[in-house]
Amino acid sequence: MQLNNLNIDLLKHDSVKIKNDKIIYIDPYQIEDDEKADIILITHEHYDHLSIEDINKLAKEDTTIVATQNCLSKLTRFENIKIKIIKPNSKLEIDSIQIETIPAYNINKFRAPGLPFHPKEDENVGYIITINNTRIYHAGDTDNIPELNNLTNIDIALVPVSGTYVMTWQEAVEAIKIIKPKTAIPMHYGVVAGSKEDAENFKKALENTTQVEILI
Repeated sequence: MQLNNLNIDLLKHDSVKIKNDKIIYIDPYQIEDDEKADIILITHEHYDHLSIEDINKLAKEDTTIVATQNCLSKLTRFENIKIKIIKPNSKLEIDSIQIETIPAYNINKFRAPGLPFHPKEDENVGYIITINNTRIYHAGDTDNIPELNNLTNIDIALVPVSGTYVMTWQEAVEAIKIIKPKTAIPMHYGVVAGSKEDAENFKKALENTTQVEILI
């Protein structure tokens, strides 16, 4: 989709490409696109978000990788690429692009009793990217957490809808009602968990309140 001279593509799972004069990828995974990245943002260390194979495909000499601390051990192989480690509730600027982080974690999705798939203490993140006065929120792997109440002036919100490891589509609907973006894009379905039906149910539930774009 296009907005304010930006091209925004959902490539697969929760892999997103944002393009204007710079090219940004978020969590590239199993992608066929080979256009080189200026910036690669990684939300956390799980294989379907931190994919060394995909980073190898996209990285060039002046690419900047932004990632969480739990990604660092896998990223040290990229000796000649600039790596910035961030935590939740951080801000940085790269080439006039504003990048903020927000926590991403589970509150009701567990691998075993008391053990969430994405614990808060792991300090995984979602990203808020501001380009050309357009604010794009990529939720990462998260549930409908209290921190979503702090998001303001979001133009595009990309939220997971598959359930199992992240929000169900019903929970994602409630999250969008909190965030109040101009446009919502469902993601995180069709590969590891969830199906396009989850995206379609999400869109139908919001049809009277929020514009929803299904991109894959």
